Formats: sequence, structure tokens, C-alpha cells
Amino acid sequence: MCGRYIMVQKAEVIEKRFEAQVPAGFSFEPNYNIGPGQWAPVVVGHQPRVLQLFRFGLSPSWAKKDMMLINARAEGDHNRDDSALYTGARGIIEKPAFRRPIRSQRCLIPADAFIEGTITEKLSKPFVVYLRNKVRPFAMAGIWEVWKNPVSGAEVHGFAIVTTAGNELMRKIPHHRMPVLLNPGDEAVWLNPEAPLYKITRLLKPFDEDLMNAYPVDPAIKSPKASGAGLIKPVGQPLVAETEVVVSRHMRLQGMGNVKQKFSDHMPEERMGE
Repeated sequence: MCGRYIMVQKAEVIEKRFEAQVPAGFSFEPNYNIGPGQWAPVVVGHQPRVLQLFRFGLSPSWAKKDMMLINARAEGDHNRDDSALYTGARGIIEKPAFRRPIRSQRCLIPADAFIEGTITEKLSKPFVVYLRNKVRPFAMAGIWEVWKNPVSGAEVHGFAIVTTAGNELMRKIPHHRMPVLLNPGDEAVWLNPEAPLYKITRLLKPFDEDLMNAYPVDPAIKSPKASGAGLIKPVGQPLVAETEVVVSRHMRLQGMGNVKQKFSDHMPEERMGE
């Protein structure tokens, strides 16, 4: 599963990357530990030019109580071995909670990185998983729904991350699942409510592991109340050696949070050799 991720870009950076404007009243602070129940930026298919804040946690419209589903398996009840080689049915299209959203209520979930733990120790041994060459933000594939509280009548716009079998990098953690990450060229298809279902399901596959890396961080991030840049300070080497990876104790990360603010002990900055 994927229950935590990082989004610390300024709103202006997200606007430019996803060509979606920030509406009046939009308020989002950089967050190094986005978890279930928190509000985060999304771009939804029916309003692709507007950045919105939805809750991380989807409840089906028909649910009598708040279910807070944070992940939706692309394979549904299939591929229980979580094989990255699986090419069979995408059972998400049959699940009662997801069959309508996957067809017409899809969204992009902007992220700088996501957090994943090992299969056995979970977030007691966490890793920051990111895209190489400072590709951030990127888009995780999401689905969304509106749930109405039967008591208060309040409507909650919630989203879930669509997941697939882990690629080779994820298995080095080791972890068996990962979010579906979208190539920029596929984002418009994912957002299009009129896109044929076969074009959507063929996007539900593991991302290229050669474009990714991960490094271990302190288990303090396990607490949903933990916050701050110190949470993503490396406590070990990246899983895959890169041409040159420099960890600077005091550096300014381009595009990560407020560019006027200096962060310490952040995500490794990749510098290609001369």
C-alpha cells in the first residue's frame, strides 16, 4: 500500500507543472508526511485547469459511514502474489467502491516523493522513493468520489491512490506494491472522463525502475503527527548507486518548498558527472 507521500512544492510550481490554476481560498502548506485524512492538492478530470484540495481517503457515495479508502488495487482481487509480470484483468473496474470512479472520476495526485516501508517492518523501516534527475513534482494516478455524511449532510471530496505491483526497485526495499505513476504524456488521457476504458487500464502498470531510486529515513515519519523537513533526512545510502549523489547538510532544493527558505538534511541532490 501507499499511505504516506511528500508534497512540498510551492503552489506556483504545481500550477506551472500541471497547467492548473490555484483558485481563491486555496491554502496548502508544504507537507513532508501527507497521510490519510489530510487534505492535499489534486487535479480532477472534470476541471483539469483548476487545482483543488481533496481529502486523502475516499468513501463511496453509497457508503453509510466514512470508509476512508486510501488505496485502490489496479488488479482488484487478482494477482494476489503481486507479481510485476502480471498482465491479466484489472479488477479495479469491477470493485463496487471503485468501478464508477475508475471510469469517470480520475485525478492526478501531485507528489515529490512517496514513503514506503518494508513488507515485515512496514513504516518502522521507511524509505523515501523518488524519481531520478530531480523530476518533481510527478503525478500519481488517483480516483475520487463525493461522500455525503448522512448525519450532518456535509459533503467530503476524497481521493485514493491507485496501486499496482512493485517494480524491481520496490522489491529491493523490499515492498510488494507501489502507486501507479503516470508519464506526463499519459496524464491527459487519465484525466479525460470520456477516454475508453481500455486506454485507462493499460496505464495501470509498474513504473520504470531505472527512473527511480530510494533511500532510508528515520522511523519518526511513522507517526502521522510528525512533520518537518528533518523527516526526509537520509540515514543510509540510496538503494541504487547513481553517477554522483551528493547529500548537502545545508542546501536549497530547486522547486522543493519555498525557494527563499534553506532546508537542511533534505533529499539527495543528484549531480551528474562532468
